Amino acid sequence: MAEPKTKPTNQSVKEFLNEISEPERRADCFAVAKIMEEISGEKPKMWGPSIVGFGSYRYKYASGREGDWPMMGFSPRKKDLTLYVMMGFEKHAELMEKLGKHSTGKSCLYIKRLSDVHIPTLKKLIRIGLKDLKEYTKSKSKS
Repeated sequence: MAEPKTKPTNQSVKEFLNEISEPERRADCFAVAKIMEEISGEKPKMWGPSIVGFGSYRYKYASGREGDWPMMGFSPRKKDLTLYVMMGFEKHAELMEKLGKHSTGKSCLYIKRLSDVHIPTLKKLIRIGLKDLKEYTKSKSKS
């Protein structure tokens, strides 16, 4: 089986974020890092060349493929600031309506800038996502 490309590195998170050329995006990334550190209780760590992750959990697919992934994280992509909330958003339609301007993928939340979203709602979504992930991983470890 192939080795996962996205894994923890020793790259400095602070240096990575300071390399972001656009001042508003850089400030947003430092703010998201602070929010995720407070919620997770974990220090940020680089995962691969461009994901800032917090904590980790072990996943295993039905195919037998398994690996480690951050419990939550974000990446300053070219188009959007991408936040990774691993258990997704389907169950949280009411909160998503309150969030503000965004789009989503399965477990990705895409925002242009933090000023586009309601920060207390964002924090609540991240908190719930972490709680859901912990419950999911706990139930999987029992089976």
